[in-house]
Amino acid sequence: MSYLIKPRGYHSLLDLRQTEFGIKQLKDFFQLNLSAELRLRRVTAPLFVLKGTGLNDELSGIERAVTFPVKDLGDAEAEVVHSLAKWKRVMLAEYKIEEGYGLYTDMNAIRADEENLGNLHSLYVDQWDWEQTINEKDRNIDYLKNIVKRIYAVMLRCEYMVYEMFPQIKPILPPEIHFIHAEELRQKYPQLSPKDREREITKEYGAVFIMGIGTTLADGTQHDLRAPDYDDWTSMGGNGLNGLNGDILIWNPLLDCAVEMSSMGIRVNKEALLRQLQLTNKEEKKELMFHKKLLNGELPQSIGGGIGQSRVCMFFLRKAHIGEIQASIWPESMRKEAADSGMFLI
Repeated sequence: MSYLIKPRGYHSLLDLRQTEFGIKQLKDFFQLNLSAELRLRRVTAPLFVLKGTGLNDELSGIERAVTFPVKDLGDAEAEVVHSLAKWKRVMLAEYKIEEGYGLYTDMNAIRADEENLGNLHSLYVDQWDWEQTINEKDRNIDYLKNIVKRIYAVMLRCEYMVYEMFPQIKPILPPEIHFIHAEELRQKYPQLSPKDREREITKEYGAVFIMGIGTTLADGTQHDLRAPDYDDWTSMGGNGLNGLNGDILIWNPLLDCAVEMSSMGIRVNKEALLRQLQLTNKEEKKELMFHKKLLNGELPQSIGGGIGQSRVCMFFLRKAHIGEIQASIWPESMRKEAADSGMFLI
């Protein structure tokens, strides 16, 4: 259901021209620094893939992709990507990218099943999707944490760059990101829902990486859903807890909430894929092109994720609505109500 958070007394710190300039500078700066930090080369990505290849990201496994027939292929169905979590891994093999190096791309997607259009959620998704080749010995929690810290370092540099450009936007991020497993978080706030737990822990620390997204917790629940065929959420992580993946969340004082900036993780190997397909009753996927390649040992071990471009710009430019950053479709009533509250949607 659509929602609108209306910060009291909100007004943009930047006018329209400054906003567009800031978006351009931020996107250029972020991807240049991300590329240098993780040794990633830029590649061109598809907007759609053929249905039935297993390449599209299924997110939590229930969202429908936008599909259309391709006339020149006998009306074979193509589907607009949700993200490129699996496509990138195939490209690592295609480009023969060595261990410790990777790729990134500008990913544009449509998520028509988004039910919560509002300040942080849109039908249109733009991400920096990235993937890095790793060694089997790197499939551990320490490697995951190291990559998270390096991505967070890029965010800190971005915040300072914006401050230099627009002195009215003061830095607010903590110097370090806090790590916690979803099970530890559940034990810390046993009476709260997963989203409320995220809110409390992120408000306390300012920046948090929650690990083990998708794994079954001690009470039989999951912090959040994850598809079974990209992130490894069942292999042993730190402190004897399962999950080699997680989400980066940042506290947004303007909206008084936690904002997910990135979802990422060490990817499934053959054993984890088979285990997670069985756990989710999706073993029929073993016959899809991507899954066959992985099971046949044709794809490298990797770590990867997506970082929301519009959310990055929204946070660092202190915008109250993602529609102030990107052009999308919003309920007309929301447009009017947002404008009345100082949020002018593109």
